[in-house]
Amino acid sequence: MTHLKLMIYLVLLFGIPPLVVAKSSDTESAIEQFKNKMVAKHSFDKHYLDHVFSKLELRDSIIKAITRPAESKPWHEYRKIFLTRSRIKGGVEFWNKHEQAISDVASHYGVPAEIMVAILGVETRYGGNTGSYPVLDALSTLAFLYPKRSRFFRSELEQFLLLAREEGVEHKDLTGSYAGAMGLPQFMPSSFRNFAVDFDDDKRRDIWTNPTDTLASIANYFIKHGWLSGQPVALRLNTDSAKLQAFLTDGLKPTLKAGQLTEAGISLAPQIKSEDLVKLLEYDTEQGKEYWVGLENFYTITRYNHSQLYAMAVFQLSQEILNRKNKQKSKK
Repeated sequence: MTHLKLMIYLVLLFGIPPLVVAKSSDTESAIEQFKNKMVAKHSFDKHYLDHVFSKLELRDSIIKAITRPAESKPWHEYRKIFLTRSRIKGGVEFWNKHEQAISDVASHYGVPAEIMVAILGVETRYGGNTGSYPVLDALSTLAFLYPKRSRFFRSELEQFLLLAREEGVEHKDLTGSYAGAMGLPQFMPSSFRNFAVDFDDDKRRDIWTNPTDTLASIANYFIKHGWLSGQPVALRLNTDSAKLQAFLTDGLKPTLKAGQLTEAGISLAPQIKSEDLVKLLEYDTEQGKEYWVGLENFYTITRYNHSQLYAMAVFQLSQEILNRKNKQKSKK
């Protein structure tokens, strides 16, 4: 029995989760190979990497967390996590506090203010919960103890070390989610290196404490993933479900021409043109099935988190925040 299996067995037997998993010889060897790769490929100093990884703690709690994602819940349970009064109120307060920055970023990129704010609401409660795991521990645990996605997380660990070197930050000072996502917008290291923006020209791409850089980084991410300015995101359908079943497909990308739905007698909003590509979306509610059409901008939101539950939560939260914000304006 490997050390990791033994630890899991003890957890099941006694119900007491270990905080740290000891490194097996196989794990030590894999880490050593990774360090050698970083030296050869990116000219890292071996002594520096030895020091960095000497502080590493592989955590069983990270393995547990990644095997129980919120996206495995049905929609009606998932929705309740994010569509709350406190998150809607918090979104309006964040918008009011950073109104000028939000306006500047929205104007520059063409990504709606409410979408950017909702991303922060879903990800970190507007910066209130950015995660407490050391990023090095999170990425390393998944890189070396989670075979299902070890290739992805080894790549992100590589990107993280490059990020720390490029930005002149100490890896030990950076914390995030159990998956290694960082800062207010919860960017993975590769997303930071590719899409983070220094919008206020202070020579730092700061997604940890700077809302302006954070908002611009989210908007830049969306633009680079195909956001269409001024176009709708998703629209609710009020159609007999029997007509819709034939149009349900796997995957998230819109591949269905809207005209195919209208030809089948399914009414769509006038802003959807027959040549527009759409994705039929089905959600489980407490009252039964609910159907939406997602357009290209809905798909862009799924590039942030590859889940139609996530994208719909962001969209619906954005609309609630916008409605509350507009009500405030009308009362003034």
